[in-house]
Amino acid sequence: MEKAIQVLKKDLLTIRAGRANPALLDKVTVEYYGTEMPINQMANISTPDPRTLAIQPWDKSALGEIERAILKSDLGLTPTNDGSVIRITIPPLTEERRNELVKVARKMGEEAKVAIRNVRRDANDEIKKLEKNGEIPEDTARRGQEEIQKLTDRFIKEVDQVVAAKEKEMMEI
Repeated sequence: MEKAIQVLKKDLLTIRAGRANPALLDKVTVEYYGTEMPINQMANISTPDPRTLAIQPWDKSALGEIERAILKSDLGLTPTNDGSVIRITIPPLTEERRNELVKVARKMGEEAKVAIRNVRRDANDEIKKLEKNGEIPEDTARRGQEEIQKLTDRFIKEVDQVVAAKEKEMMEI
C-alpha cells in the first residue's frame, strides 16, 4: 500500500502544473547510439527560474536528439537550442488544460486506489486460507480482516489527500 502511494506521488510529478520541474522530463527518452535513454541520464536538468528548464547534455552531439525527443513527447513543450544548452519555457496553463490535467491526476489516484484494494484482497485471501487450514482461529481471522480494512481506509484517504494537493497546485494561477 505504501508502494502504491509512492508510485502515485512519482507519477503526479510528471504532470505539468505550470511550474518548471525537472521531473516533467522523466518519461522522455532519447534515441542515443541505438538505445533509448532517459534525458536525466545523459544531461544535467536544472530550473534557473520558476518557468524555465535548462538541459545541458554531457555530450553536445546529443543536443539535436534531445530536442527532437522533447518535441515528440506529449508534454506540449517547445525547446529552444542555443548550441550548448536547451531551454524550455513552461507556458502558463489555460483553464481548459488545467481541467484536463486534474482529470489525469484523478485517474492516477483511482489507479492507486485499485492497487491498494488489490493488496487488501490478497491479504484477506491469505487470512481466509490460513483460517481454512486451521492455522488461525475464526475470531483472529476476523480481527485481521478488520485491521486490513482500517489500513486500506487510511491509505485510500492518503491517496485522496495527495490528489487534492496536486489539484490545488494545478488550479493556482
